[in-house]
Amino acid sequence: MDLIKRENHIIDATDKVLGRLATQVVVLLRGKSKVGFAPYKDIGDFVTVKNVDKLKFTGKKFTDKIYYHHTLYLGGLKKTTMKEIKDKKGTSEIFRKAVMGMLTKNKLRAKQIKRLRCEK
Repeated sequence: MDLIKRENHIIDATDKVLGRLATQVVVLLRGKSKVGFAPYKDIGDFVTVKNVDKLKFTGKKFTDKIYYHHTLYLGGLKKTTMKEIKDKKGTSEIFRKAVMGMLTKNKLRAKQIKRLRCEK
């Protein structure tokens, strides 16, 4: 079994658009730019994003975008806006949700998202 060499990447998020930065981070977390990439392998790198509070939101997403989740009880569909999440948990949670939505929906996603660090 080969030893996986994971690099550390530090990205400055000042004045960068949320979605465009999230796609760059996902490529690094999954290891898609590496030679031995395969969808079932976990060969991604560590990513640290600094100045997450200075991210730029385009359009009217900040007030109009709605995040849904279900409590698994009848009638338990809950919705919150991007502004409410920023007020409660901060911009790092919004960025984390964007990255989570772009990662593959399987067992590797939990391992890959643990390698993401967001700093203010």
